[in-house]
Amino acid sequence: MHKIPVGVLGASGYAGRELCGLITRHPGLELAFASANEQRGQRARIGPLELTYVATEDAPWVGNARSTGARVVDLSSDFRPGARENATNAEYGLTELMRENIPGAEIVANPGCYPTAVLLAIAPLLKEGWVTPGATINVSAASGVTGAGYSARPDLLYAEVAEDFRAYSVGNEHRHLAEMQAVTNELGGRDNDILFTPHLLPVARGILATITVPIEEHTEDPSLLWKDSYSGEPFIEIADAPPSLRDVVRRNVVRLSVTKAANVRKPTLIIISAIDNLMKGAAGQALQNANILLGLSEQEGLPA
Repeated sequence: MHKIPVGVLGASGYAGRELCGLITRHPGLELAFASANEQRGQRARIGPLELTYVATEDAPWVGNARSTGARVVDLSSDFRPGARENATNAEYGLTELMRENIPGAEIVANPGCYPTAVLLAIAPLLKEGWVTPGATINVSAASGVTGAGYSARPDLLYAEVAEDFRAYSVGNEHRHLAEMQAVTNELGGRDNDILFTPHLLPVARGILATITVPIEEHTEDPSLLWKDSYSGEPFIEIADAPPSLRDVVRRNVVRLSVTKAANVRKPTLIIISAIDNLMKGAAGQALQNANILLGLSEQEGLPA
């Protein structure tokens, strides 16, 4: 069968290599090239394929991609909500919430890893107006070290990370905050701030987020809201017990649990969200969006 050629720009990082691996195993796609300026000319084995990284300017059809009708899924932050207000030709690719906007898009802005874990967790509450007006949504989330990127850094050496656990970007100034806040407002936030504190886990991959949300009033089983909202979604799982990283690593899923908070004066929900930061948080969601862009089955080539 004819396969659709796909190029990956910036393919030498963790998310880029993950995406290349998914493409090589996809029944309807073939990897046409992989670019990496700093590693140009170097060879890498990704899945069954041995490839040579090329410089971006040397990559086939990059210069005339728009004129050839190529579609783009952008994994950078350039076109995400809160980053560039004038990016009117880009659609936001939080797939389960924005699916109807994706097929005709020229550019799909792939969400950040933390926003994926957080926004899919709180979206049903925002859309139904359950969140207390003016309340602060508190997020404490921990990520594996691949979320910090591929570049060498002394603070990410094994001896610095192993047997430790620490917060970073403390002060509610993380680069993903603007994206989360913008989409929260778009989904129906009622003047709700997000207070976000990320942490570094001594593991390679995965994100676990604990989200506390003040709500107007409790229902007997609040998880029904998520089960109804995400009914039929193949990549969202609503669990009775809090999820762990082992439930999601190397899978393109978001696994959620919802619990009423006891011993507090105001109704509050505790939502636990787990994803693989390189899959649903990056490469997997990018391929999910690409499948929709190209008219393929959304689940094709993705591990559920």
